[in-house]
Amino acid sequence: MAMDMRKIRKLIELINETGIAEIEIREGEESVRISRESRISSPLYAPQPMQVTMPQPIANSIPPTSVGAAPIVDTNNVIKAPMVGTVYLSPSPGAKRFIELGQMVKTGDTLCLIEAMKMFNQIEADKSGKITAILVENGTPVEFNQPLFTIEE
Repeated sequence: MAMDMRKIRKLIELINETGIAEIEIREGEESVRISRESRISSPLYAPQPMQVTMPQPIANSIPPTSVGAAPIVDTNNVIKAPMVGTVYLSPSPGAKRFIELGQMVKTGDTLCLIEAMKMFNQIEADKSGKITAILVENGTPVEFNQPLFTIEE
């Protein structure tokens, strides 16, 4: 049984955020080693650790499971994720969403929360206008620079 990819992603985030050069975790017979630097001088006969490659986000890409998807023509109207984390569209489970499709917002209005490393970060509108697309679903992971919403002035 393979190690949980969510745990591996969290380890990668931890390394990126703390600057740790390398970390190795063992769970029973399985182990994973994640390193920021390659080891060119390692012997060829040594067992190689499992390597994890994270896909790089494509700038201005829209996830295939877009909610209320609308064609994005002007990238100035796109609100993007400023960090990697989990997006929440309401302040707490069962609560009313911060925004709805078609709603008018003002600069500084809270659009969503992104949880990163157990910290909740408010994502605010950088301009006033109408929400024309919500491009993420509640509780889903987001990548840095991933489009979240579009606002038409």
